[in-house]
Amino acid sequence: MSYMKAADVLPQELIDKIQDYIDGGYIYVPRKDTNRRAWGEKTNRKHETSARNTEMYRKYQNGMTVARLSEEYYLSPKSVQKIVARLKTQNEN
Repeated sequence: MSYMKAADVLPQELIDKIQDYIDGGYIYVPRKDTNRRAWGEKTNRKHETSARNTEMYRKYQNGMTVARLSEEYYLSPKSVQKIVARLKTQNEN
């Protein structure tokens, strides 16, 4: 996301109308639903995270503790517990 100067992209009459609602503040304009991308779609991050989580779950099944996984993957123990629980539920179904 980048900031743009309103005067560079909007007509003055629209700027005047927006100023009636928020004068001098910041406003976020969301993307259109048709232009939205899913998280990680632009990069490989979604796949990388999934592979990491699968590896983490495999190590957990082989006896590695949540505390050790937390240290190894630089995550909080609570995050590791959530990942393990989610993958355990997925594998049961």
